[in-house]
Amino acid sequence: MRLHRFIIQTKKRLGLRHFIIWFEKQIPAHSSVGTDPLIPHGKFPWAGTLEHDWRQIRDELDGMMTHYEALPNMQDISAEQEHLTQDDKWKSFFFVGFRERVEGNCRLCPKTAALLENIPGVTTAFFSILGPGKHLAPHTGIYRGVVRYHLALKVPDDPSTCAIRVSDEVVHWSEGTGFFFDDTYEHEAWNKSSDVRVVLLLDIIRPLSFPYSLINKAIIYAIAQTRFVRDAKTKHEAWERKFEQVLSGK
Repeated sequence: MRLHRFIIQTKKRLGLRHFIIWFEKQIPAHSSVGTDPLIPHGKFPWAGTLEHDWRQIRDELDGMMTHYEALPNMQDISAEQEHLTQDDKWKSFFFVGFRERVEGNCRLCPKTAALLENIPGVTTAFFSILGPGKHLAPHTGIYRGVVRYHLALKVPDDPSTCAIRVSDEVVHWSEGTGFFFDDTYEHEAWNKSSDVRVVLLLDIIRPLSFPYSLINKAIIYAIAQTRFVRDAKTKHEAWERKFEQVLSGK
């Protein structure tokens, strides 16, 4: 219920609640990638290139994982995630947040950042790190105008211990492969292993026919101006300053 209230409050903050609700109802008729829970991989040609070069990303991830304890917990960046996690078992490393690059992190992972530059419509990109025994309870995304992508970078030796359910579909991650889904369907994720699971998580602007594509971009821009996004940015900037000290050994 808390998440449902958060979604409603977010749309109210935009001052466009009824318009956004109406617009989301138009998306199925104008989405060029459909609106099923799982979205066909072939609808996004760039995914093949990203997956071909996944080991470059994994190498940079391994470098960041040496600082695992210093990486931020999701709820420490976005307080709205407290309904999903209150411990230190869901961590992140952001490259893009609501279309704004995190320059310091991009410099630390230049190959990953360069690959992301070639992907159109990225609104969010980060390493999503699910610790041993972590379960993210069923939840839904706030807006249907984006499509979510997971590229599996680190998966436990027994992949059956780790999965995500999107609506009625269950997907087990496999290193070097990715998949797309609509996160406005109820979904949950779990890692029952004793190792971490890491994906490169991307939110991509959903391809829509004109003029709905322009309206969609305007709504995404408006969401980026809300207080909860601005607060998350401020908290992340504070973490960046602390992380710089960790890297410098101070």
